[in-house]
Amino acid sequence: MTDNNTLLTVKNLKTHFPVKKGVLAKKTGCVKAVDGVSFSIKTGQTLGLVGESGCGKTTVGRSLLRLVNATDGEVIFNGEDIFNASQRRMRKLRREMQIVFQDPFGSLNPRMTVGNIIGEAIGVHRLARGRKKRQRVIELLEKVGLLPGHYNRYPHEFSGGQRQRICIARALGLNPKLLVCDEPVSALDVSIQSQIINLLQDLQEEMGLTYLFIAHDLAVVEHISDYVAVMYLGKIVEYARAIDLYNTPRHPYTMALLSAIPQPDTKRKSQRIILHGEVPSPSNPPTGCAFRTRCTMQTRRCAYDTPTLEPKGDQTDHVAACWVTE
Repeated sequence: MTDNNTLLTVKNLKTHFPVKKGVLAKKTGCVKAVDGVSFSIKTGQTLGLVGESGCGKTTVGRSLLRLVNATDGEVIFNGEDIFNASQRRMRKLRREMQIVFQDPFGSLNPRMTVGNIIGEAIGVHRLARGRKKRQRVIELLEKVGLLPGHYNRYPHEFSGGQRQRICIARALGLNPKLLVCDEPVSALDVSIQSQIINLLQDLQEEMGLTYLFIAHDLAVVEHISDYVAVMYLGKIVEYARAIDLYNTPRHPYTMALLSAIPQPDTKRKSQRIILHGEVPSPSNPPTGCAFRTRCTMQTRRCAYDTPTLEPKGDQTDHVAACWVTE
């Protein structure tokens, strides 16, 4: 469902990578990294996209920005079809769609100063030059909690948290509407994670930003997301408001992920759900429900009938793909 306030709509997004073997590199199959993902994000809101490593979260983010070529599907950004946009049009659209990568050091050029890193995109898109560009960069540094004196320093002179602030400042340089945050705090210490999350929330309130927040840590996602989508093996298996998903999870996979969150209250006992076995290969997924090979609640129907996202309980915006929790 979409309305006038919807900034991003993703419909049946698929990104498959071919598997080739032999001297002639003959295609023998494909890895279904993303296999039919759909969601929407309203202006000013945050969608948390969570799941285990390898479930396709990052590929979703990169596909909708056209950093990775999607196989099929539709991405509508601010009323415009991204996949059908020309290269010239995409150059303008990229001003409004930016990404913050997971590794705050690997995504920064070690041979460039912080001022040049942040100001590079501003110069490429001809938004400012000379003194105006320098002043714009200094404003961005201060906005993310850094000092003007950091302008001429290099990435190796900063801590991990400071580097991620530089990455955020670079992403904000073009005044984007949408920010794809690809596990922006997973490489940071716990104390620094909270600072970056608070910074992102402050920037969202100040600038009216819309976030797609990709993470594998449900405890982190809880504090920043309005809605949460849980992915498993290239598909979304549950989608709901953050408060509803954390209070009443409807999919066994979500229940297992939530049970793994450490509880600060030692008196509060929670039953840990242990998932046995390995995640199936996306190049050869199981028949029926992809999660059935690790699910303790599976039935005979799960082996041959693939579940679709359907409303669970009384809430129409809380959907899950599971036959057991009907």
